[in-house]
Amino acid sequence: MVEDVTMATLTALSVTASFPFFIYGAWIMLDAETVTWDTLIYHLKFIAVGLTLTTVPMVGWMMPRLFDQLGGLSALHAFLGLQAYALLVVGLTGIVRIFQAKRNADLYKNPDQDVDLNDLHENMGAWRARLRVGVFGYTLFWLAAWATGLYRFVIRYIVG
Repeated sequence: MVEDVTMATLTALSVTASFPFFIYGAWIMLDAETVTWDTLIYHLKFIAVGLTLTTVPMVGWMMPRLFDQLGGLSALHAFLGLQAYALLVVGLTGIVRIFQAKRNADLYKNPDQDVDLNDLHENMGAWRARLRVGVFGYTLFWLAAWATGLYRFVIRYIVG
């Protein structure tokens, strides 16, 4: 079996490596003048890699070990990570509805229509707010969980 320090190092590297994928995925959307279907798919490819690099080590290595070491910092780390994923779900509830409305209006295939997104559905403002809160919250809690996890890694495997 692989040593604990080796798995911890691989996990820390994987989760850390996900951050540039999240940043670039966000940049794609922020930089796009018009979000076409191709832009959305390109964006989602980077976000999916970032989520995979974070989620696989969490589910495969961190969660099974959680109750064996549940204490102050590990509980905080788990709480922050759980909050991040909860806010990701909040964001997804908004993006799914926005996607449906844009798809129904054919704005992915024909993006040159002169239509305000808020005119597509009466709840569009709320969905967009949900998306913003979810993405911002996920990022904030992800960063806090990542920093806590790195601190735990240093304390446990580097310092002593």
